Amino acid sequence: MLQQEYDIVIIGGGLAGLSLSIQLARKNYKVALFERETYPFHKVCGEYISHESWNHLEELGVPLSELNLPQIQRLQVSGPDGLLLEHPLDLGGFGISRYMLDELLAKSAKAEGVHLFEGVKVMNVVFRNQRFVVFTSAGETEAAVCAGTFGKRSNLDVKWKRQFTQVRPNKLNHYVGVKYHIKLPFPDDLIALHNFENGYCGISRIEKDLCCLCYLTTAENLRKSKNDIREMEKSILMKNPYLEEIFSKASFVWEEPVTISRISFNKKTRVENHVLLIGDAAGLITPLCGNGMSMALHGSKLAAHQIDEFLRNKINRFEMEQQYNQQWEAQFGKRLMVGRWIQSLFGGRFLTNLFVRTAKFSPKFTRFLIRLTHGQPF
Repeated sequence: MLQQEYDIVIIGGGLAGLSLSIQLARKNYKVALFERETYPFHKVCGEYISHESWNHLEELGVPLSELNLPQIQRLQVSGPDGLLLEHPLDLGGFGISRYMLDELLAKSAKAEGVHLFEGVKVMNVVFRNQRFVVFTSAGETEAAVCAGTFGKRSNLDVKWKRQFTQVRPNKLNHYVGVKYHIKLPFPDDLIALHNFENGYCGISRIEKDLCCLCYLTTAENLRKSKNDIREMEKSILMKNPYLEEIFSKASFVWEEPVTISRISFNKKTRVENHVLLIGDAAGLITPLCGNGMSMALHGSKLAAHQIDEFLRNKINRFEMEQQYNQQWEAQFGKRLMVGRWIQSLFGGRFLTNLFVRTAKFSPKFTRFLIRLTHGQPF
């Protein structure tokens, strides 16, 4: 049941929110987490996680070592015309669906004593008298600290008039994401990224002999296809010969894909109305960098430390917000900058093919970009 007050309220039950809730509950704080969906559920995500997050997830209670997950050590990238680049991934990663991972984290959160409210939407948050009043579909409550882990775009972003929601369509926003689970003979150790006109599609293995196929493209591509996803796949994506083969041979597990619209890679603030923002709510790295989930998990660890310091009266609210913002920027600022630069080069046939060709014949350049967009185990 919803209580009158908590030490911390977390809005959004994705990786950042669940991870943060577990860490703070283990420090004996009273934690409420609100998630508008009910676990388990699917969401648009490439479902590849860098190995930098492995130890952190196991510490949170996710038994990764027991799940026999695909271990991914190779990257393959194709240009719109079919030019192919292959490169080893030094740190590598693993494949797991959000359907499985989020549910495992939710179970761990409940076991740690988190008050996890599923199917509850947060309508507004007001900061007054050094406390947060949180208005939800289940009632209202108060908290000393509030964290926003609500993903790429939320009703709160619009209500707060965050700057990225006010930006006109450009090369860093107004994207559409589409995800399927498919059955297809595909190497366990490979993640492939196939480019097409104004977009790219990733494929890699997850659990249960399935593959995740997820692509990002412009809203304009969908509009040109009369808002028909199937038509867009046939007329635009399948011009890439590798994607044509995948879509032709794959067995699609779902009748319809999971989709999301109005994705923006424009810069975001990390604190809004004294709410600490974590994960995609704080900054969205382009999917072609393959590191968004690790950033969400790592960001939760940075925030958990600062929140703990504040609740123990070791620092004040201003110091908590400033130090979290500075640490976040130090860890992820360069990654996002490089991601936005790479994103700006993709889309047009000439530039994308040129980029793939340059990377293909310059392994040092490719390795350098991978390292710039990834971190170390935390």
